[in-house]
Amino acid sequence: MNKQELGAFLRTRRERLRPEDVSLPSGARRRTPGLRREEVAVLAHISTEYYVRLEQGRAPRPSGEVLAGIAGALRLTGAESDHLHVLAGTAPSRTGLHRRDVRPSILALLERLPQTAGLVTSAAFEVLACNPLAAALMEDFTELAPRDRNLARRAFLEPGPLYGVSDASEFRHHVVMQLRLTLARYPSDPAVTSLVDELRDGSADFARLWERHDVQAAPMLTKTFRHPVVGEVTVDCDTLTLDDRDQHLVLYTAPVGSPSAEALALLTVLGSERWPVS
Repeated sequence: MNKQELGAFLRTRRERLRPEDVSLPSGARRRTPGLRREEVAVLAHISTEYYVRLEQGRAPRPSGEVLAGIAGALRLTGAESDHLHVLAGTAPSRTGLHRRDVRPSILALLERLPQTAGLVTSAAFEVLACNPLAAALMEDFTELAPRDRNLARRAFLEPGPLYGVSDASEFRHHVVMQLRLTLARYPSDPAVTSLVDELRDGSADFARLWERHDVQAAPMLTKTFRHPVVGEVTVDCDTLTLDDRDQHLVLYTAPVGSPSAEALALLTVLGSERWPVS
């Protein structure tokens, strides 16, 4: 149970709600944003003293029933409720380190998708594998050291555009939310903890977003790359979760016959010349 993170998460979720959001009268002017602690306690059917101790990081581990009541009182989404259980230590735990080895069948699948740019990312945003079209659209991650393959570092610590993507700010917010979930699942993994510390120290933008304690990421359905050779390429973005290794398979495709599909086809040729498929 991570008492301090649990308390901070509860506080930020409470402060974002207004009384009218939970059918309570707004009453007199409030000194602080959001609901009062006693209001959350009433809605969750627990004592105010216990809820206050939870936010202060002084309470013992809450039961599943208590967490369910708090999740309902704070109007948590499914992802936020899952995160609450992870922080409270009531969710199934994973091994101490996140996995970085990609399943061979997934590597083979990447090679069988010539018109799709595909890559596999770890729970900490390291690109673990990519096919030739993804290398041509972005860069050949296989030629980089593990540290330089990390998209979170690229997004927050390196100057210049992130592969010319149109949704760079949305992607950065997505990175922060996902890393917060990853840190909760792997609190003793030095690769995860050191990455978060490095980003918090090196990027004021990351530190600001981190303090929001957001964990609900909106799906990124399309993305536009501004490629130096073929120009703008707008793709559909689909992300598949590989649960057994806590990884993600990211696929970029374009509608058949579209200018972006033609651009990808050109990149397929350019990519196959530079990075031949074995």
